[in-house]
Amino acid sequence: MTRRFGPTSPSPREVGFRVDRRTMLKGIAGAGALAAVPTLAACGGSSSPSGSSAPASSSGGAAASAGTGSAGGAGAAKGTITFGSNGSDAVPKAAYQAVADAFKAKNSGADVKINTVDHNTFQEQINSYLQGKPDDVFTWFAGYRMRFFAAKNLAGDISDVWQNIGADFSDAFKQASTGDDGKQYFVPIYNYPWAVFYRKSVFEKGGYTVPKTWDELKALATKMKGDGLAPVGFADKDGWPAMGTFDIINMRVNGYQFHVDLMAGKESWEDAKVKDVFSHWAELLQFSEQGALGRTWQEAAGNLKNKKSGMYVLGSFVGQQFTGADLEDLDFFAFPEINPEHGTDSIDAPIDGLMMAKKPKNEEGAKAFLTYVGSAEAENTYLKTDSNDVAANKQADTSGYNALQKKAAELIGASKNIAQFLDRDTRPDFASTVIIPSFQSFIKNPKDIDGLTKNIQSQAKSIFAS
Repeated sequence: MTRRFGPTSPSPREVGFRVDRRTMLKGIAGAGALAAVPTLAACGGSSSPSGSSAPASSSGGAAASAGTGSAGGAGAAKGTITFGSNGSDAVPKAAYQAVADAFKAKNSGADVKINTVDHNTFQEQINSYLQGKPDDVFTWFAGYRMRFFAAKNLAGDISDVWQNIGADFSDAFKQASTGDDGKQYFVPIYNYPWAVFYRKSVFEKGGYTVPKTWDELKALATKMKGDGLAPVGFADKDGWPAMGTFDIINMRVNGYQFHVDLMAGKESWEDAKVKDVFSHWAELLQFSEQGALGRTWQEAAGNLKNKKSGMYVLGSFVGQQFTGADLEDLDFFAFPEINPEHGTDSIDAPIDGLMMAKKPKNEEGAKAFLTYVGSAEAENTYLKTDSNDVAANKQADTSGYNALQKKAAELIGASKNIAQFLDRDTRPDFASTVIIPSFQSFIKNPKDIDGLTKNIQSQAKSIFAS
């Protein structure tokens, strides 16, 4: 396999985190304390731009004329551009609207009509959505899931857009946006780490210290339980959050490469290494909030905010549920070491961005909008509202990063390996139809690991052979 992302994911250095540890620490000190559908039904649901200019394209219509890099291009785009968004929570919804408004301000002849859909509905119906009448551009994920739909000829080639924006991204981000045919289909906006989140005030009051090993984590959880807390917040009503727990335990126990090979169908789910992951997870479930299958991640985040739970394994988007003093009190640490051979060298840090439909009604407008989305200016605009992520564009302004963003960038930069997330690093049909019900079955009954792994492997063998 060529060095492409998903199931192979980029290293942190490759994805362009120029914020090295020393620079980050210096920045922190300087800042003072860190601080089935034709169309999916809509739910009711700065900074100093770099000023850099990517090389202009000699082709690409509006993509070429809509402006380069941070400039965003004024007045080039025309007509209505439809934008299918999975950003249904309040913060990302407002952030995407801010980007669309900024684009429209530069292109008086254009309008961006956002069709916001519940995140999970969007994700589960993406296949039929793309085969029906999709919006001109739509939110999606880098890696295997992007390549999967590009290979099925359900996404539009935006290689000409990359002629304009490419200079502002690392080669690795470009590779993460590239299909199996070598063409680009994706414009990255940001990524974010998965970690263990907690409230500093809860740790201070309880005399808790950040655990560095599995045994220390269990000891801490035992103490929290004795103090009346639910030690580990947990929610899996939507099916995907539990994948993050499996991913991190798998990478801590078996390492990054085993994760990659397991997601690619090259390793057996009946392997003793996988059973070891479930055994560790079963231990953690003893300390996890009960009733997880009836709880959303937002509700679990609320329990962390209200000091009902002590820790929560989630992406940094958990910060969307915190404001003001609560947000300043939020902190995180890398999931502790389990196997010294692998230490804490790997994390999930998914890349989010936009793609274009195969046959958009307004192709020139869509490419102009994607060109703008790939600019530092657009990413600054997005992150000004959703300040829980780390910008993908090398020229984006990081001087305004809050404490969590700086620490997130540091964690990603310090990690040797970055995975995209279970359902982005494997086939979507396997993740949706096999993994979600299997993990939820495990959460209800964590004792039958042999039966569980046998059932998963049986289905994996069939799906990966198709």
